[in-house]
Amino acid sequence: MKVVNTRIGWQTEHEEDVDVLTEELHSLIVWNDDVNTFDWVIESLIEVCDHDPLQAEQCTYIIHNNGKCSVKKGTYSDLKPQAVELLNRSIQATIDY
Repeated sequence: MKVVNTRIGWQTEHEEDVDVLTEELHSLIVWNDDVNTFDWVIESLIEVCDHDPLQAEQCTYIIHNNGKCSVKKGTYSDLKPQAVELLNRSIQATIDY
């Protein structure tokens, strides 16, 4: 990178192209059910999705009131193990493309 002084100010010139890698982001969706307790869903979001307690509680209320909530965004490969673990805990979860 080269910095050039111009009459209107400093300007940066890039001498090489920079490739930006982008991966498509997906949403981990948790669905409401009549089986799991609020406490269990909150505990699971904290342990599985690394939510803080307030975030987990807010997501749980959204799930209850709206029927579902996007609890996490990320790449498919990052979200898949979390979805599997939630399913292992009998919490219905899907990954939205």
